[in-house]
Amino acid sequence: MSEFKHFPVMLYEAVNSLNCERGKLYIDGTLGAGGYSELILKRISPDGRLISFDVDKDAIVAAKEKLKDYKNLTIVNKSYCNIKKYLEENGIKEITGGAVFDLGASTPQLTSDTRGFSFLKNSKLDMRFNQESDFSAYDVVNGYKETELVRIFSEYGEERFSKRIAKKITETRKIKKIETTQELVNIILEAAPRIKSKIHPATRVFQAIRIEVNNELNNIKNTLNEVITLLSDGAILTVVTFHSLEDRIVKNIFKEYSKEWGCEISPSGQKSNPPLLELINKKPLTASSKEISVNPPSRSAKLRSVRRINKNCK
Repeated sequence: MSEFKHFPVMLYEAVNSLNCERGKLYIDGTLGAGGYSELILKRISPDGRLISFDVDKDAIVAAKEKLKDYKNLTIVNKSYCNIKKYLEENGIKEITGGAVFDLGASTPQLTSDTRGFSFLKNSKLDMRFNQESDFSAYDVVNGYKETELVRIFSEYGEERFSKRIAKKITETRKIKKIETTQELVNIILEAAPRIKSKIHPATRVFQAIRIEVNNELNNIKNTLNEVITLLSDGAILTVVTFHSLEDRIVKNIFKEYSKEWGCEISPSGQKSNPPLLELINKKPLTASSKEISVNPPSRSAKLRSVRRINKNCK
């Protein structure tokens, strides 16, 4: 395994937003190389507890080594989709401190020579966060109908030339299966007209396939809805996103739960409509110019935080 190095984006902004307190339980939904987890542990030790989740075994190995001296850490080799199930199985009813999610692929995944996330590296079509999954980019590219490819390229990649690219893919694979990232890049370059753009022509298609392979958007939506119900009064939920599709989901969920809801809570039985969440920052925070100069991918990051209120209203 190559060394798993990852720059945690907006590290201090994200962890500061949690207002970490000793004695409370925190969740890191996306462990990665352990950047967020390490700073949280420094602030909540010795009597606070952190449970961190990740499906990537390379990340788990790196994080375990980095965080080996912390006895109040539990690392779970499962997707953040399993947070609610894991807590229930272990008799944990509430997240008393807060939870943080750094969404999307990590730098080691995107720059790997073998994982298939990068259009700049030639490797087998893969793109799986969970390397034990049976479903990969190869299955999408070689198995999806042309209409299905158009849909995911349009919805998940916001690719303006979705139809042309999907048609070229289906024509090519009739002759020979598409095996590698470079083969896919060449098809995209042939199909898409040359236009002036700062981004590589394959960027949006690769993003769309990665999202489809890992069911990212549905996972984000379902997990946030579950985690919100697990937060104690005053517990904080922070999410860092990297593209508009992720950010739109987070923004809409936070907005919905911060509206008034129908709920009977008064002793007299009168109906009131208290929100479940309080927006900590109404507009997303972004990375500083200093961070962007050191870690360019952080330029697209957006951080949103909410605080749980009215725990008696579910």
